[in-house]
Amino acid sequence: MQILAQSISARDAGGKRRIAVGVAALLLGVAAFGTVREPPVPPPPQETVVEALQLPVIDIASGAERVYWHQVRFDRGDTFASMLNRLGVDGTDTARLLKENGNAKPFRDLRPGTTVQARVTADRALLSLQFLAPSEDKLLGFERAGGHFATHDEPVSLSRHAVLKLGEIRSSLFAAADEVGLPDTVTAQIADIFGDIDFYRDLRSGDRFAVVYEVFYYNGQPLHAGRVLAAEFVNAGKTRRAMWFTYDDRSGYYTPEGKNSRKAFLLSPLEFSRITSGVAMRFDPILKEWRAHKGVDYSAPAGTRVKATADGTAEFVGQLNGYGNVVILKHHGGITTLYAHLEGFAAGVHDGAPVSQGEVIGYVGATGWATGPHLHYEFRVHDQHRDPLTVAMPPAEPVPAHLIAAFRAEAQPLAEQLNLVANPTFAELD
Repeated sequence: MQILAQSISARDAGGKRRIAVGVAALLLGVAAFGTVREPPVPPPPQETVVEALQLPVIDIASGAERVYWHQVRFDRGDTFASMLNRLGVDGTDTARLLKENGNAKPFRDLRPGTTVQARVTADRALLSLQFLAPSEDKLLGFERAGGHFATHDEPVSLSRHAVLKLGEIRSSLFAAADEVGLPDTVTAQIADIFGDIDFYRDLRSGDRFAVVYEVFYYNGQPLHAGRVLAAEFVNAGKTRRAMWFTYDDRSGYYTPEGKNSRKAFLLSPLEFSRITSGVAMRFDPILKEWRAHKGVDYSAPAGTRVKATADGTAEFVGQLNGYGNVVILKHHGGITTLYAHLEGFAAGVHDGAPVSQGEVIGYVGATGWATGPHLHYEFRVHDQHRDPLTVAMPPAEPVPAHLIAAFRAEAQPLAEQLNLVANPTFAELD
């Protein structure tokens, strides 16, 4: 109480005594209250009970066969025999399987990185082997049938989910896609959807893209990416959007207003390429003279896929003088396109065959008068050459007027997903 008394003036000495008495009484009351305790509650009575439990009797027949599931990953450098050995399969069964089915589909479709499962007995006899072929959504493998092995080919049921991704261009489209874990197949679709953008010359640092695409799952595990459902690309401040829509026997990508996002002709017959020569006079490296160059040359590695720039019909497929292997497509409006120096032709491409825009028709090569692998592409209107890089391309057909309401109903939720993932605030929080 000395400290308390020092804070009170001398003239309040009487009051000090009253305060001291009151505080002392309070402290005594608290002390008295703190010392009052309830009597302890006795613990509940305990009793030990011992009871014999009757375990179920498992009847194992004397001749029962014990079977085990083994799982390994087929890696680069593996052979089928080495993989079967790691799966615990006896060498005799391995030799029989390879001898009987060495050229069977499961052998041909097995790729590095695939998980393979095998059902094997205790004495290492192979009963079955299976793996998932993502490209076909099938379980492939072999089943034991007596002393032989039969191939196994069964479709699987996949679940589909929509995935949203956002990326920013710093150097290239593929580099930006890799940063956010976007599959190459989806990146290629983005480049194809926005075919009016030259992804070599038109990209700017800071350009952005947002995409909603399908991912297919099997047993809860992602299997492979599917189609792009909606995409947005912001290039040099200009925003482009495209939504997938199917009607009647047609499908494609359309702007939110229902306009076709593609032109009637793609800007380029290659996904990514470098233009080495345009429509102009140039010195011919083969003939050693100046000649009119009536097409566009795209430098690309041999084997690069060449796409039809528009719907049409194959008018000529074969060899043609200095063009080497060539495909000539006939389109509406008196337009023809020519693709030359091809290494080879895609399956199903022949004279009279119908082709669709973006369909692969051949592969870059160096046949005919060519000093190296490249694609020579020509665009003709009524047999008159035009520069495909400068000619005004007509737009493709929009969504029919009577289907606009149905299109907007499907496009609205996709647009909302793009709004969500393309929101910079959302991206920073994520």
